[in-house]
Amino acid sequence: MSEAVDITRQAKSNLAFALNILPKDRRDDAVIFYAFCRVIDDLADDLTQPVELREKGLEAWQRGLSEGFAAPDELQQQILSLRERRQIPAELLVAIVEGCRMDLHPQRFETWDDLSEYTWRVACAVGLVAMRIFGARDPKTENYAVALGHALQVTNILRDVGEDWENGGRIYLPMASLREHGYTEAELAAGVHNDRFVALMRSEADRADAYFAQAGRSLPEGDRDTMIAAEIMRSIYSALLDKMRRDRFHVFKRRYRLSKARKLAIFSKHLIGSGFSPE
Repeated sequence: MSEAVDITRQAKSNLAFALNILPKDRRDDAVIFYAFCRVIDDLADDLTQPVELREKGLEAWQRGLSEGFAAPDELQQQILSLRERRQIPAELLVAIVEGCRMDLHPQRFETWDDLSEYTWRVACAVGLVAMRIFGARDPKTENYAVALGHALQVTNILRDVGEDWENGGRIYLPMASLREHGYTEAELAAGVHNDRFVALMRSEADRADAYFAQAGRSLPEGDRDTMIAAEIMRSIYSALLDKMRRDRFHVFKRRYRLSKARKLAIFSKHLIGSGFSPE
């Protein structure tokens, strides 16, 4: 078993679930890319390691992707081969590393415009790489990938509000939105769930919904067959967002997820609706 396969199997994420629909050659490449994203993200988030050591590790990845690795390990060799095979611009992979480096030091994002620079790196750039792995043919699919990336990341942010605070005092909600709804950073730190918090979360959920809808409008008809895995992600995360909204965003007490049965139903719906059969 390769390192990439092992990392992906252990993660048990929604994305790893969606990748099962891909033809084998593209699924294998997607597993490599997913493992890369997981390793970079875990490196940034490993609070058991000094921040200087994590910074050094991410710098090594960034430099290696830009200039070449002196002695690449198995995953690094796989990523370099994948980049060549699927014609992935190096700057997209570097952007993902840059986004994770932003997590090393807790920061505050004043507005959505500020936050969107972060979500572009950690989610939209991921989508722009993934569409090349999936086999997208229409350049307009980039618009879909960017919109979906913002939608997925905002949904993640809403789900992880409590966990992010506990993980180094991180806040990814725009501070302007907190002020608009009269909700303070001190209340967030204390896990206060009140009507003002629910209103804040609903407003950001509306933003995610708008990006989900934009993605749905942006996917060119000719690429619908290649982007089924992404559409499964759109359906899963949209349903997850609806579940949080119906439950009034009790994110300080629970981690929201869909059941495996619900995800299988979404998977089957897309598979049957497309007439697509993975290898």
